[in-house]
Amino acid sequence: MSKYVKNLIVQDIARRLEGVEDALLVNVIGMDANTTVSLRRKLRERNIELLVVKTSMARRATEGTPLGAAFEGIEGPVALAWGDEDFISLAKTIVEIDKNEAEFPGFETRGGVMDGEPLSPQRVQEISKWPNRAEQLSILAGQILSPGAQLSGALLGPGGRLASQIEKKAEEATE
Repeated sequence: MSKYVKNLIVQDIARRLEGVEDALLVNVIGMDANTTVSLRRKLRERNIELLVVKTSMARRATEGTPLGAAFEGIEGPVALAWGDEDFISLAKTIVEIDKNEAEFPGFETRGGVMDGEPLSPQRVQEISKWPNRAEQLSILAGQILSPGAQLSGALLGPGGRLASQIEKKAEEATE
């Protein structure tokens, strides 16, 4: 391949990765065509993009970007995965697929980058156990609403008892 063609490919990779700051590296080499199609379909359902790249070209395309750290120490072709609701959801999906070796043989997590820091495959598995954005919002909403619910219960509990006793006395008086 001529240098001119390589530069065009590097420019295309850089254009496709424009705006992407967090991504995971996976290995899809050795998967047959049917398995690859089913993998891509599963990823597309979650709005995850998958781009198989030659490492040296990807390294050149991501030079000076937050994704550049992902390719440190990586050899051979890899696939770059990005997208989903947030990075934690992406990590959860990729780790789930990685564990399902019967359905996707040869698929493995190779690392990634989050906030400009390179990630090892073990670190990606740790991150996949964190709560994703929706779970974090749910936890936060619970923490915000909890004191109000406790205060409401504290105020309404004795008032309810008093109202019940007054109603009972009123019924006794009318009998």
